[in-house]
Amino acid sequence: MIGPASFVNGRSGVRLDAALLVEYPSSTRAFVRDAIAAGDVSVDGRRAAKGLKLRGGETVSVAKLLEESDNRVTPDPSVQTVCVFEDGSILAFDKPAGIPVQPLSCRETGTLMNGVVARFRECATVGDSPLMAGALHRIDAGTSGLVLVARTQAAFDSLRAQFSAQTVNKTYLALVEGSVAVGGTLENDLAHDPTLPFCKMIDARRNRLAQAQRAALKPLHAVTAYRPIGMTTAGNEERTLLEVSIRTGVTHQIRAQLALAGMHIVNDRLYGAFAVENMAGHALHALSAEFVHPASGQAAKIETPWPAFARFS
Repeated sequence: MIGPASFVNGRSGVRLDAALLVEYPSSTRAFVRDAIAAGDVSVDGRRAAKGLKLRGGETVSVAKLLEESDNRVTPDPSVQTVCVFEDGSILAFDKPAGIPVQPLSCRETGTLMNGVVARFRECATVGDSPLMAGALHRIDAGTSGLVLVARTQAAFDSLRAQFSAQTVNKTYLALVEGSVAVGGTLENDLAHDPTLPFCKMIDARRNRLAQAQRAALKPLHAVTAYRPIGMTTAGNEERTLLEVSIRTGVTHQIRAQLALAGMHIVNDRLYGAFAVENMAGHALHALSAEFVHPASGQAAKIETPWPAFARFS
């Protein structure tokens, strides 16, 4: 944390936020903008806007300014975490639908990892990304289920290597609209849709983008296997419960690939499903993961309880 501090600006025509970054390179552009917006930065004793152009010779004062090293998960004991497995190396949590895995900055609370760090303080310094705090993978905010967290750096390094090598087998439950009679395997090269301001994945090979847009895509190969394990109805609508298995970990992989194949996950409106009233998130649940335990070297499997949407006969 920087401050209280001040400096005399020696350049003319430079923006205030740029001048602050030059003077305090250990901070970030986002933190500089936040500090200015919060009134923690003044120019010649007066509050100023981030776009202010300095003339030279002004005294810039900083009450407080976060540095990049401060950008860690803030403990939030109000987040209720359901720990389904715990040993000296690994923690496993059953994340509810509706909350993100990790915060986007140290100012954000209410995520799974805010709750984890409040309960298991050692996780705060584990991993290669401070805002992940030892979490080994992410699932979407609207997806429920298993999230693995390392308690030690050695466990993190071992498991991250397994995720990178695609040797971790992850199993999900997905309730989809309509009747699915047989299973199969889906393979797509997925990429972010460049025409949208939010994240949505498309097939990089089959889309309606202009040729220049298609050429700029950065596709990632995704493989998803699925098989039907149950049927139910809601009103006049048939629904199929699928067991889904993946080893790759592309953003929105299961949601996008099932939708591309005409199997829309219930309440996944981003990918074309009908809205379901009073349903939090969409009907996708990370059920289990199989991997080599980083301490014992033995095969391990951790599983979460089945979600409510999958409990039917």
